[in-house]
Amino acid sequence: MQYVILDLEWNNVYGRKIHGFINEIIEIGAVKLNGRLEEVDTFSSFIRPSIGKRLRGSVKKLTNITNDDVQGGEPFTYVFSTLRKWIGSEPTVLLSWGNGDIRVLIENYKYLNGITYIPFLSNYVDLQPFVQRKLQTDKGQQIGLSRAAELLGIDADAYSHHRALADSELSAECFRKVFDFDDLQEYVQTCGTDFYAKLAFKPHPISNIRNPLIDKKQLAYQCPKCGVNAVRRTEWKYSNRFFRAVFECPTCHTQTKVSVRFMRMYDHIDVKKTAAEIVPQQAE
Repeated sequence: MQYVILDLEWNNVYGRKIHGFINEIIEIGAVKLNGRLEEVDTFSSFIRPSIGKRLRGSVKKLTNITNDDVQGGEPFTYVFSTLRKWIGSEPTVLLSWGNGDIRVLIENYKYLNGITYIPFLSNYVDLQPFVQRKLQTDKGQQIGLSRAAELLGIDADAYSHHRALADSELSAECFRKVFDFDDLQEYVQTCGTDFYAKLAFKPHPISNIRNPLIDKKQLAYQCPKCGVNAVRRTEWKYSNRFFRAVFECPTCHTQTKVSVRFMRMYDHIDVKKTAAEIVPQQAE
């Protein structure tokens, strides 16, 4: 088994085919590790743009990549054909920090090659949640690569930020720090039809309180002081992705503003619920 950690840089441009914007890949970096997590080889290449002609100023500032750099690169199809040969035929797990790079890669393959699958992708791991689990950070708050490296005692400043090869090397270093073969298996995704469908699905909030996907139990509220069910005093109102209502405890009469968000994910409903006690204003 080998591990390939991949990172991409891209430029947001208008794509005439789709009558909308697309993140066109301009650089790729990858690190290949063997089963003992030893670095075997690296891969790095600029990609000559074919959709957008000029880099956005924000991209140049963030990455220090110039228009001359990418114009000296190779076409997308050539670069990724070369990458496929570089990866080889050995069983491989591909990893990236967050699944944004894989989404962009699929988007580029579809736009430029007319195919919706990645030929060298069979097993994939999103490194971000795997590292965060090891760090025991808040699941609801994603942390960046540099912050994760810092928490792992790695000097992130020793790497060039927002450059594909350097970010893949830093990701590989984080991977080594937390690696556990058995734990990793929980995060390995087989890249079949369901994998692509899940990546293509766009999560969205449920805005209709009568939607059958809503768990009605989540619309109840129990007073934390008295341990009894509170009574809803207002109708549910939807704003900023949340349903909101005021509840009152029948025992202590504490009023609480309850907010519930139901986010439709590919294979489940993600629920976020908060409660804030309403403090009566004191008369002056």
